[in-house]
Amino acid sequence: MASEASDDQLLAARDATAGDAFALFYARHERVILAYFRRRVGSSELAADLTSETFAQALVSRRRYRPQKGGSASAWLFGVAAHVLSRSLRTGVVESRARRRLGITSLQVDDEGLEAIERLGGDGPATASLAELPADQRQAVWARVVDERDYPEIAAELRCSEAVVRKRVSRGLAVLRRQQLEEPA
Repeated sequence: MASEASDDQLLAARDATAGDAFALFYARHERVILAYFRRRVGSSELAADLTSETFAQALVSRRRYRPQKGGSASAWLFGVAAHVLSRSLRTGVVESRARRRLGITSLQVDDEGLEAIERLGGDGPATASLAELPADQRQAVWARVVDERDYPEIAAELRCSEAVVRKRVSRGLAVLRRQQLEEPA
């Protein structure tokens, strides 16, 4: 059954089931990609456009994905998303080249859909818990976990060593774990 297939298998599908396989891959990752963009751009409509272009670009370039080269399909997808976002920030527009190539129209999102996207990037329990951390730990955890940035990049921004950033992230995550264990179920 296709729903039991790994992401690697879904991206590798080449026969008549390729469309269905990619649709399943899309369904598995749509929410996390929407949330990724919502947190970065602050606009639900723009997040929806960027998500649409990301999946169109992923569909166009899925044959270039090589699971044996290391990394996961979701990491590859986030790479595509980061590239789409970078291009969008550089040009000031959401490129629709892949969508046009595939004949996909721009994603139309109704008010209910926009509200759902807002919730994906909004303040939830995790964000509230992060707010309780000391500022240095909060910055480090946010940059590493939420923004998925590398330690050297964070260290340069915070003007400290990588070891210090790693320690702040470690301590912050330990506090968050303890908070989670202490909360009543």
